[in-house]
Amino acid sequence: MKQTVQTLQAKKQQGEKITMLTCYDYTTAKLMDAAELDMLLVGDSLGNVILGYEDTISVTMEDMIHHTAPVARGAKNAMVVADLPFLSYQTSVYDAVKNAGRLMKEGRANAVKLEGGVLIRDQIQAIVNASIPVVGHIGMTPQSVNTFGGFKVQGKTLDAARKLLADAKAVEEAGAFAVVLECVPEKLAALVTKELSIPTIGIGAGAGCDGQVLVYQDMLGMFPDYCPKFARHFAEMGTAMQDAFRRYRAAAQDGSFPTQAESFTIADEIMAQLEQEA
Repeated sequence: MKQTVQTLQAKKQQGEKITMLTCYDYTTAKLMDAAELDMLLVGDSLGNVILGYEDTISVTMEDMIHHTAPVARGAKNAMVVADLPFLSYQTSVYDAVKNAGRLMKEGRANAVKLEGGVLIRDQIQAIVNASIPVVGHIGMTPQSVNTFGGFKVQGKTLDAARKLLADAKAVEEAGAFAVVLECVPEKLAALVTKELSIPTIGIGAGAGCDGQVLVYQDMLGMFPDYCPKFARHFAEMGTAMQDAFRRYRAAAQDGSFPTQAESFTIADEIMAQLEQEA
């Protein structure tokens, strides 16, 4: 069954946890969809794990559309959510709606996600008014890494916690149907989850959220540059892939690959004729 705004809201009301992972290509989308994940996030984290940038700032709308479209083609049941990249929505309400529309029309996303709370309330409301479902994102917002002075836990002081709660309520009031809480103390995230009627999806925000999301390269041990504290390795695919690459290299070098069973044949008489003509 295709996941929708309504089915995800029902999960919160019934106390059923929502599952979400990042995804950036058709093949992975097919595998994740078969695993019955609720949501696939085409995150601007592709700047880090796919394009090799140090942060998400350089990711463009073209990058996001390019990666969202194949994920949408691969996911038949999971909801596909696509990130609005840096400066695609902060500049104006018009830009926010236009670029959200591009992710829906050209990328075939089911919803868009944008970072911020009170300061982007108008953008969220305008996108929702254009009949585009919105997921909010507050706490540690990677597009603001230069303002934060690095990737740091948010909401640890009383004032910061009050601001985070205000941001969460602003996102809900503007019409978002869910909100991602990133790098937020567990008890604060649980309070936000209790105060909101829309689902919260945590990443480094504890078990009290309505759902969880991870960058799939992190949870599979595929990204060697760094591993966040909150990212559990559910498999060591990075190590397995390196081993497979080495075994392929060795087999190709020593001639054990390919075998006759992995090759195609031609009639001996044809070869004899060709060798005679040569």
